[in-house]
Amino acid sequence: MSTEPLIEVRTTFGSRADAESCARQLVESRLAACVQVDGPLMSIYRWEAAVETAEEWRCTCKTTCERETDCVAAISTRHAYATPQLTVVRITASAAYAAWVRECVAPA
Repeated sequence: MSTEPLIEVRTTFGSRADAESCARQLVESRLAACVQVDGPLMSIYRWEAAVETAEEWRCTCKTTCERETDCVAAISTRHAYATPQLTVVRITASAAYAAWVRECVAPA
């Protein structure tokens, strides 16, 4: 396993089109090596004193610690939600996968 951790930036979108559009932009701009879009999933949450239910699509973005700030900023900029879910999880990956991620997000 690689000794340098990678991260997953996780967020959700209210439509598949928005999730796919954001995923493509992150990969094209080299802020993420890969973005997995899954859903629909059901989210139940409290918003403005009411319990809400929504169908959402989750994006799991694989990137490096060095690209975290730019990746999160890019998601925030294009997100329609007033308070989008933006979580960052450190992950350990195989050395080969970690090298691939680093190569993909390195500035061109």
